[in-house]
Amino acid sequence: MNTQRAKEIAASPVMANVTYNGVPIYIEQVDEQNGTATIYPLDEPKNKQKVSVSSLKEH
Repeated sequence: MNTQRAKEIAASPVMANVTYNGVPIYIEQVDEQNGTATIYPLDEPKNKQKVSVSSLKEH
């Protein structure tokens, strides 16, 4: 996924089907400068992590 699309998904009120390593996730914030996103698994909102936007997949 590219940074611009990740930002669009993060800003959208509509839930997008995005995964990280096969796990459905929510994109909380995107750092365009570093190409990273703060995400968490849908079933574990407390398990936040910062990952490369390129490792996210939209289905």
